[in-house]
Amino acid sequence: MAAKTDYYDILGVSKSASADEIKKAYRKQALEWHPDRHKDDKEAAEKRFKEINEAYQVLSDPQKKSAYDQFGHAAFTPGGGAPGGNPFAGGFQGGRSGPFTYTYYSGGDGQNPFGNMDFGDPFDIFESFFGGGNPFGRTQARQVPRYSMTISFDEAVHGVSKEVSVEGKKRKIKIPAGIYEGARINFGDFTLSVNIKPDKLFERQDDDIYVNVGIPFSLAVMGGEIGVPTIEGEVKIRIRPGTQGGTMMRLRERGVAHLHGRGKGDEYVRLNVLVPEKLNRDQKRIVEEMETEGL
Repeated sequence: MAAKTDYYDILGVSKSASADEIKKAYRKQALEWHPDRHKDDKEAAEKRFKEINEAYQVLSDPQKKSAYDQFGHAAFTPGGGAPGGNPFAGGFQGGRSGPFTYTYYSGGDGQNPFGNMDFGDPFDIFESFFGGGNPFGRTQARQVPRYSMTISFDEAVHGVSKEVSVEGKKRKIKIPAGIYEGARINFGDFTLSVNIKPDKLFERQDDDIYVNVGIPFSLAVMGGEIGVPTIEGEVKIRIRPGTQGGTMMRLRERGVAHLHGRGKGDEYVRLNVLVPEKLNRDQKRIVEEMETEGL
């Protein structure tokens, strides 16, 4: 397998680069290597464009960036270098990588029909470059207004209905369960791109969910049962005696519903052993005895 190029080298930034510097570098590289600017060698440009998006997807995410800085590309491959398993394995999904994808919609009167809700527009970079046209087809596509909406993590996981105003008319739109960051939904007379707020507890990778759970030292040693959170509520899991910190447990089909097709992803629970900061006299004696016996 060929070695992969360093993500920092792809974007042309140093490891100490700020989030703003990484974003600016990505915008510059994305414009320079967009396939429509390299019609004479579009295949190579598409490959480079994908690498740029992949690099940005990792370096723009603090947790993924930290994992990459520590383990390199191995942090995102099955059985990679991360202790206790790899929560980021699964690779990248082409058009979903980074905030800019290969689908572009232009047009509209510039008005936002979604009022004062928290919206952003991930397509501004290409609109400024391509002048509002469709850069991906030889024929001019029918121009339709496109908007973006920010929804919560829970709304993305379970789906949600929203009432919005489009050209002065109230519309009820349905966002399906399992929608992913940057996805676009065509409602016929307008197109909506979806942005998702991160969750404080859960992290999503494709349709899998990852969560960190702390367990008492005594439970790790002796084993037992503990409740862990899932997107559908708390479930009980069995902890085996002698469980090590960083152990990853898989809960089948406790993840996000597949947007296309049946079934759900899985949930991965990383167990972190909580070491007590203070011990009483009896507890210290027990630990000293364990130390003496080499435990």
